[in-house]
Amino acid sequence: MSGKWKIIIGVGLAVLVAGAIYGGIKYKEGQGEKVQTARVVRQDVVSIVTATGEIRPLNYINIGANAQGRITDLLVKEGDRVNKGQILAKLESVQPRAQLTSQQASIRSAEADAAAQEAASVAAQDFIESAKAAISRSKAQLEQAKLDFERAQQLFDAKLVARQEFDSKKAAFDVAAASVREAEASYSRAIAQQKQAAAGVAGSQRRIAMARAELTRVEDMVERTHAISPLAGMVTNLPVKVGEIVVPGIQNSAASLIMTIADMSVITAEVKVDETDIINVKLDQTADITIEAFPDTVFKGRVIEIGNTAILRTSGLASSQSQISSDEAKDFKVVVALDAPPASIRPGLSCTVKIETSRKPNVVALPLQALTTRTKADLEKKEGDDEKDTPPADPKLAAELKKELTGVFINENGIAKFVEVQTGATGSTEIEIISGLNEGAEVITGPYRSLRTIKNGAKIQVDNKKPGDAAAK
Repeated sequence: MSGKWKIIIGVGLAVLVAGAIYGGIKYKEGQGEKVQTARVVRQDVVSIVTATGEIRPLNYINIGANAQGRITDLLVKEGDRVNKGQILAKLESVQPRAQLTSQQASIRSAEADAAAQEAASVAAQDFIESAKAAISRSKAQLEQAKLDFERAQQLFDAKLVARQEFDSKKAAFDVAAASVREAEASYSRAIAQQKQAAAGVAGSQRRIAMARAELTRVEDMVERTHAISPLAGMVTNLPVKVGEIVVPGIQNSAASLIMTIADMSVITAEVKVDETDIINVKLDQTADITIEAFPDTVFKGRVIEIGNTAILRTSGLASSQSQISSDEAKDFKVVVALDAPPASIRPGLSCTVKIETSRKPNVVALPLQALTTRTKADLEKKEGDDEKDTPPADPKLAAELKKELTGVFINENGIAKFVEVQTGATGSTEIEIISGLNEGAEVITGPYRSLRTIKNGAKIQVDNKKPGDAAAK
């Protein structure tokens, strides 16, 4: 075959291919672009906020060390149920217990001294009463001796008694007076002894009070060697073993934590909600909780706590604690209480929570993906119009043409027609239509690329077959 015929055949084939392509394009234009559609129906529109987190008990306490020492006894194991006030672990307590024994002996000694002082005080009181009686008796004897002496004086002056008898009465009077002075001196000594005994009793009481205060301090030192449960619950974490040394007062240190006690009566899902959704979350809203360890079960719950402090998503710190101003995304803590948690649930399990923030029953709604936006300028263009038309000279008109409208494309006898709508509540896959569409309207839902590029008034071809239908046939 000559070169001339080869050229003629090549040109012919090129013309044939170009014609086929041109014919295909024209055929496609005649048939219209394939789209999927859906009907506007009445249904319940439920707004959902989804967040992830982990299962935690509502109330749990980390039991830390109150004293430095070696663990001598662990009285519980992980998973055990404990009561409030129960001793959980013991630390070595040789020195505190020795001090306790010594202080108890000191208190017994002080109490014995106080008893002796009280006995001395009672004896002094008895001596005082005896001295009072002796004074009264001596004074009575003095009065009798005085009367006898005065009568003897009169008789002696009248020369009726002998000098010897007079001297005897005078001596008896002097003896009675001396007895009174002696009784009064004894009374004074008894008063002094009673005061001394009372001072001794007061001193003993002070020493006892000081010893008991010291005993309280030592008993506290001994008690600090015991880890005691402050609530009833379950041992959910036990990172230590017998023989390990623990130290008190060091935060975020493994050596300061003995165990964790959790009150498993109230189980919660603690999740982080995006800052854009937190304004829709309210207390007592219902929620569905799915736990990865229970994949076939959906648990019900309600919101019991909403955090007020934003948490940085990368660091997990509160934004108020961050020293560097950051524009990164933030979350808020939300706590959801499970209504009926299973007995086998464990803290730390991963979970997903779907919070129902609003529900509108039986409203006109359409699929969420059907919504699109167009400018007025886009809506005025027809098929084949130049995309680079010059804007109008009037600034107000140009601004009006740039205004974006929210709406949907409906199928009107094979023609795509843009309809502006006013929307309401948004669900997970649907959105409420307040105005612009009626129930039963057929709206274009996809493909997404077609919704982005389709023009108002364009021809369309509805194809609602699923991707696998043709292959199945």
